[in-house]
Amino acid sequence: MPVFPIRKTANMYLVRTPELIQNLFPNFIWRIPTTEKKLFLTFDDGPIPEVTPWVLKELSLRQAKATFFCVGENVERNPKIFQQLRKDGHTVANHTNNHLSGWRTENIPYFHNVRRGANLVKSPIFRPPYGKIKPSQVPFLMRHYHIIMWDVLSGDFDPKITEEQCYRNVVDNTQPGSIIVFHDSIKSENKLRYTLPKVLDYFTALGFKFEALTEELIEVSDQFRQRA
Repeated sequence: MPVFPIRKTANMYLVRTPELIQNLFPNFIWRIPTTEKKLFLTFDDGPIPEVTPWVLKELSLRQAKATFFCVGENVERNPKIFQQLRKDGHTVANHTNNHLSGWRTENIPYFHNVRRGANLVKSPIFRPPYGKIKPSQVPFLMRHYHIIMWDVLSGDFDPKITEEQCYRNVVDNTQPGSIIVFHDSIKSENKLRYTLPKVLDYFTALGFKFEALTEELIEVSDQFRQRA
């Protein structure tokens, strides 16, 4: 599969996270170190009735598992969909209670919001919204949570790119062990409905399996990284 150079979009985000950035923040999980044909789809911001059930159907059709970084207030609004995530064998994880940016929130309120989200989803696996946390927030978060970032960002939230560009962002930058970000949100719905089935079919045809992130897998990845 082709892996092209990093592409920076007009909105100034990186589709593929450079190794330099990953190495600067080694305590975060950016990808799972493996040479096996395994990929890790992640969905941020749900669950919501307009999008999440459709995502579950597409995953089920292909026997794919994923990780859903849930916003606490959406869990409270949509408990049946949240329970369906668990029932279908996916991993549920924390994305704060109100989708707060760590850069724009004072530490103590931010920590309380993260903890509220963690209590609702009952998971120590955490992704900060927008990937934004302050250096002063990292020590506390690291003591309590596994911080999951990504190495491939689909850009499904970006109104300035086409559906096909969103698809190419994923297939052109993914490698074994990649953690890929999609969003089960209204903002991303159109691009997600176009891109997700194509991504699933493309990599399935290449012999890849889609797996969920688990605490055990993350701990093994931490140990591998510490030895490297």
